[in-house]
Amino acid sequence: MSAVFPPGRADEPVVRVRGLQMSYGSHDVLTGVDLDVHAGEVVCLLGPNGAGKTTTIEILEGFRLRSGGDVQVLGEDPAQGGDAWRARVGVVLQSWRDHARWTPRRLLEQLGGYFAPYATPERSRPYDLDWLLDTVGLTENADRKIGTLSGGQRRRLDVAVGIIGRPELLFLDEPTAGFDPQARRDFHDLVHRLSDLEGTSILLTTHDLAEAERLADRILILASGRIVAEGSAEALTRQVAGNAEVRWAREGEHFVHATDDPTPFVRRLFEQHGDEITDLEVRRASLEDTYIAMVQRFESGNPTAPTLAEVAR
Repeated sequence: MSAVFPPGRADEPVVRVRGLQMSYGSHDVLTGVDLDVHAGEVVCLLGPNGAGKTTTIEILEGFRLRSGGDVQVLGEDPAQGGDAWRARVGVVLQSWRDHARWTPRRLLEQLGGYFAPYATPERSRPYDLDWLLDTVGLTENADRKIGTLSGGQRRRLDVAVGIIGRPELLFLDEPTAGFDPQARRDFHDLVHRLSDLEGTSILLTTHDLAEAERLADRILILASGRIVAEGSAEALTRQVAGNAEVRWAREGEHFVHATDDPTPFVRRLFEQHGDEITDLEVRRASLEDTYIAMVQRFESGNPTAPTLAEVAR
């Protein structure tokens, strides 16, 4: 293992992974994963079912021992992280069912007490309970038994449990599963608040590509046991399909033109034809197009295969 990074060094990533490997018997799940997460950054890990997303997250959380590679999380090897290290990490699981006879207020108050000894002058712990209940939208249901909460309310409590200790690094596994549209929007606001105002680093997995595009500063695509692409949603899209499609109609005829830079093309179009242009649409490949194309490219065993035809419609 490499030297441990001192906590709080601004020049080191919060998460640093090099050559991560994981095997189950003769089956290799992870064959050399490299990734970084920096302070205050929201990173989304995408990949098909069975690609190893959950395995990767569990290794970073310290819940699973890796087969090989170097992993540093908040300056320590998570496989050896003690209570003080765990107090700095928050986890929101896909599903967590327990304490049905407790109330959200009582449960969060109890859990918050475990984090109080690990408060520092720079980061008080835990969060104020009333603020947290209000932030996750549970104030009105704070004193109901957990077993009587709806699925969406229960999911809000899962989020509150994950962040009660005011973590420096937060792991979110399918965080908005079971959320209605308003709850999902509220949660997205919370993620931005944690990263922008609290400086919380966030690593999340989701199957909702619109959510990934909305939340993530950077997206990692896991396929064939390693990270095969990374970047912003826009940057990834440009890797697969650099051209944009400009569609328009004029005098009853419909036209399509591919261009690397649609803005000057549209400007020239209006200079030439003015108000005759109707039904104008500029379209780039979506993140969904990009994700599917990249995964198919690497799972086919031909990472250099052209993909433009797969994503252009």
